[in-house]
Amino acid sequence: QVQLAESGGGSVQAGGSLRLSCAASGFTSSTTCMGWFRQAPGKGREGVAAFNPSVGSTYYAGSVKGRFTISEDNAVNTVSLQMNNLTPDDTAMYYCAADIPPCSTDHLLHYNYWGQGTQVTVSS
Repeated sequence: QVQLAESGGGSVQAGGSLRLSCAASGFTSSTTCMGWFRQAPGKGREGVAAFNPSVGSTYYAGSVKGRFTISEDNAVNTVSLQMNNLTPDDTAMYYCAADIPPCSTDHLLHYNYWGQGTQVTVSS
């Protein structure tokens, strides 16, 4: 059974930082694509960042480039999202997503597995 366990998130003032982590279990492949998308109230889902370990590729949305960093933790199928210089526009529910090969960071919003979400709130 595939499960994604998210941790991190919370409330922070503008300019602050938060770190999200996601551990995926139930995957048999160590080359699972993993990433994060977010959804703010009244808005559609937006892909934030993704990582494909089989080819070493990463994806970042233009709105977070230079501020967010996705990284693979030492444990297999675990990724973190370091979010710096947060702004109120980053306020959203953040979801961890994962998919099995063949997978691509280009298809983040179509990954087959995702977590329950963790709330990030940035106040001005």
